[in-house]
Amino acid sequence: MNEQPRTIKAMLAEAKDTSELMVDLGYAGLFYADRELSGEVLELEEELSRLVHRMREVCLIASRSPQDAAGLASLLQVISSIEMIGNNAVDIAKIVLDDLGIPKELRTDLTQADEVIDRIEIQEGSELHGRSVDDLENAVEEVRLIAIRRGVRWLFDPADEGVLQGKDILVVRAHPEGLPQLRRLAGMPAKPVVVDDEQNFWELDKAVDEVVDMKDLAEAAVGLAYAAVLLNDRGLAAEVVRLEDRLDNMRESIESWVLDAAAESRNRPALRGLLHLAVASEGIGDAAQAMVWLIERDEQLHPVIAEALGAAEDVVMRVTVQEDSPADTKTLGELDLRGMSPMAFSRRGRWIYRPRGRTLLQAGDWLILIGPQDTVEHLEWMFGDQQGET
Repeated sequence: MNEQPRTIKAMLAEAKDTSELMVDLGYAGLFYADRELSGEVLELEEELSRLVHRMREVCLIASRSPQDAAGLASLLQVISSIEMIGNNAVDIAKIVLDDLGIPKELRTDLTQADEVIDRIEIQEGSELHGRSVDDLENAVEEVRLIAIRRGVRWLFDPADEGVLQGKDILVVRAHPEGLPQLRRLAGMPAKPVVVDDEQNFWELDKAVDEVVDMKDLAEAAVGLAYAAVLLNDRGLAAEVVRLEDRLDNMRESIESWVLDAAAESRNRPALRGLLHLAVASEGIGDAAQAMVWLIERDEQLHPVIAEALGAAEDVVMRVTVQEDSPADTKTLGELDLRGMSPMAFSRRGRWIYRPRGRTLLQAGDWLILIGPQDTVEHLEWMFGDQQGET
């Protein structure tokens, strides 16, 4: 990102990728109590700020008529929402960087997650040096390379044939069990999870579970918001609003719990960090809702938005797994989705953004998938669901 993109489309796509990476790294820094991971968020913030400023300049220059202004207003709304997402990711990173404290139970709970984020630096002469991205993803089960930092430049969603080099910084999403193998291949030591001293706060487990749910909901809200804007889909926009309402309620619940627990404990720094995290996670949901406000109001969307966020010919399917359907009791990895990508997964109200192949489906589960139109009929049969595309 050391070279400024020349088109608003390229800048918007890069800003989206940057803000999502900031969220990933912010939560990962908490998981490991890792100042390097959290520090990457602040470096990315500088790049995001430059992109946002430049895009606003371009919008102002391009507006020559009331019709231009109407379309560009929608673009500015999306830009502001992306900036809000990045700002809240910085707030999450500062929990570690400013030593605000976090209960050890939160990190323990996150170790049970289906996937986590890690920062891997390839050592020269290691097994990954000179190998392709595809080699990496085939060598370790359930790993996806999100981005590479090479010097000061970030490469998002690198191509499978891209060659890895010594000193590359990789940001990966993987199952916790696969991370030790990945770090060994990169020539790095295993990374222990750092925990704090015993806290023993009143009803802490319940509060921690709620904060972890907030993380999942915030990530899902952002992903669904981008899809809603990309596809101009009111149904997805309504789902984002519902998720944001839940995040509001959960933040208020955490605030009340922290006030009660603080009265019974002298060890308050960890409570401060927990509160900070709840507010930032709810702020990410606010940013997602601000983005879909355009869809709810039937505002004119500038065409560059869809061009930057993805392929306009894609469709979105919302399906419910029906009992005894071909998908019931199967993992996502076992299904032939024919090019459809699972965007979000929900079970009994708990959302997971970007579910992995090991996710086991059960009757009643909800899935949101995005992909080519010609797969719709096949997937309706597979899930035993006739809701179809949005």
